[in-house]
Formats: sequence, C-alpha cells, structure tokens
Amino acid sequence: MAEAQEDLAGRRGGKSAGAFRTISEVASELDVPQHVLRFWESKFAQVKPLKRGGGRRYYRPEDVELLRRIRSLLYEDGYTIKGVQKLLRENGRKAFPDVARPESGVRKPAALRPAGSGLAPSKAKEIEAAIGNLTDLKELLSKNR
Repeated sequence: MAEAQEDLAGRRGGKSAGAFRTISEVASELDVPQHVLRFWESKFAQVKPLKRGGGRRYYRPEDVELLRRIRSLLYEDGYTIKGVQKLLRENGRKAFPDVARPESGVRKPAALRPAGSGLAPSKAKEIEAAIGNLTDLKELLSKNR
C-alpha cells in the first residue's frame, strides 16, 4: 500500500494524494489540454475548482477524480456531453464511483456514438451487432433468390 502511495506521489510531482492541483498538473495527469478542463467546468456545474488571486484554479482530489470519470465516460465509453450531464443530474457524484487509474498512460479514444443518440454504450453495441446480423441475413436471402 505504501508503495502505491509513493508511486502515486511520484507521478504527481511529489505531492501528497490530498494536495490541491493546478490546472496544468490536472491537464497533464488526465492527458487533456487545459482549455478542455475549462470547457468541462462550464458544462458540468459539479466541477468547481477553487479560484485564487488572478483566477488561478486549484483542483481538490475529488475534483480530479470527477474529471477523470468524466473523461472516461466521454473518451472511452462514448457518452456525449449531454449524456454525462444527465448522469450527474440524476445521480450526482454517486454516479461516479471510485475510478481505477490506468496502469499505462496510453488511452485510445473510443468510437463515439452520434451526438444525441441517448443510448448507453452497451446498448449501442447490441444494436450494431443486430444490424450486422440483419445485413448478413439480407445478403443470404438475396443470394437464394
């Protein structure tokens, strides 16, 4: 356990797990540009970093975890901004249980659903599979004519 905390502190520039983070530290940790974090802040009222003199943002550990989950839902699970907003509106922060940190720093964005589809990623995959099966059936039927 101590090794995991030391590893985590090492990745975060030697800061403790409870320390506040600057926008550049959070952007680096989540592998997103700073302007994306500012945009998410405008779209998700639950993301409220402390602002000090000159408008500098300081993110609490719980803000970073929320941003990590938002990033995961958008980039990996294929949710739209509106879909994540709906999750937050309906469930609050409870919608986002603790997020496991990836072992590797490489994250591949998932193919995103069309905006506004409103489907959970698992349902979208089921529908895609059904469409594939129907297409195969159609081809098979057209060959037998």
